[in-house]
Amino acid sequence: MSNRPLSPHLQIWKWGPHMLVSILHRVTGDGMALVGLAVLLWWLGALASGPAAYEDFVTLATSPVGYVVLVGLSWAFFTHMMSGLRHFVLDIGAGYELDTNRMWSIASPIIAILLTAGFWAAVLYL
Repeated sequence: MSNRPLSPHLQIWKWGPHMLVSILHRVTGDGMALVGLAVLLWWLGALASGPAAYEDFVTLATSPVGYVVLVGLSWAFFTHMMSGLRHFVLDIGAGYELDTNRMWSIASPIIAILLTAGFWAAVLYL
């Protein structure tokens, strides 16, 4: 048993952007499933409960805390989407070259932030 090699541990691996994108993909998926589902159910419940309940929902959703939650959900959506598209390209066999993989690992979260900013610019100003 003492001659068996040890499995690599996190202290051995060199952290890179591809690891961050992978972790963000999992976290944003869970965040959308938990927080997004709660917001969706609250919105549907308020919609079904009448004008007073819906007005309470709109009041909180348009408060600073509500905007933080909604912007966070949209950022999670775009981050998850960009990471999913990156993984889709990897699944078809492209993008495994080290420079290409690193470039798209860095570009994915940046594009997600730009898409989130563009989405909220369109929502608030159009």
